[in-house]
Amino acid sequence: MDCQKSSDLSEAHKWLRRIAECLHYPEHTSHNINDVTDITQTSNSSITSLQARRNMEELLQEFVPDSQQNPAQFALKKKLQRLWYKYGANLLHCYDIPGLPPDNLKMEAMFSHLRRHQRRISGRKSTAELRDFGQYQVLFIAENEKQLLAQIQQVPITEYKTQRRKLALAEVPRQQKRRLRRHPVRTIQTLVNQHTELLTVLESQALTYQLDS
Repeated sequence: MDCQKSSDLSEAHKWLRRIAECLHYPEHTSHNINDVTDITQTSNSSITSLQARRNMEELLQEFVPDSQQNPAQFALKKKLQRLWYKYGANLLHCYDIPGLPPDNLKMEAMFSHLRRHQRRISGRKSTAELRDFGQYQVLFIAENEKQLLAQIQQVPITEYKTQRRKLALAEVPRQQKRRLRRHPVRTIQTLVNQHTELLTVLESQALTYQLDS
């Protein structure tokens, strides 16, 4: 029985490798933590998304394990088939767009590095700032405030103001939710007042339009 399970697992692993080869997935390389901004991970394959889809669907048709004799292979096929038909189309863009990595594993590793870095320099366990300002912190790797200031000063002032406005707009929904949790009555009354003011303006504009007509 153990021998059968071992053989089943071995075959499942072989099929897993065939799947990786079918998708032309790049070989794993060591990650240099000193270069966390290098998140590009491209494949040497020159196949198109159409060819990758066709190869994968042919492999799925070929992979027909028995549920009783080969439970590990059957579980792999069932899971793979469900994921492919649900998300397969989203995995094919990397074959047609040069420089687009096939996954976000390096990006996840980069943010893990940033979280550890932030805990080390701040002494706090929470890394909520990465959730709010991660798109900017990725660009600045500094050991202290002096280095960070020097890096920020290299950004043109017009671009800095543009990004600050975008960040402020992105923060509005979260700020509104926080106000609603902490001061629900006051926040709802403010929304009602804003609605009343807007309704008055719209009615005034409609009346002016009718008089002009």
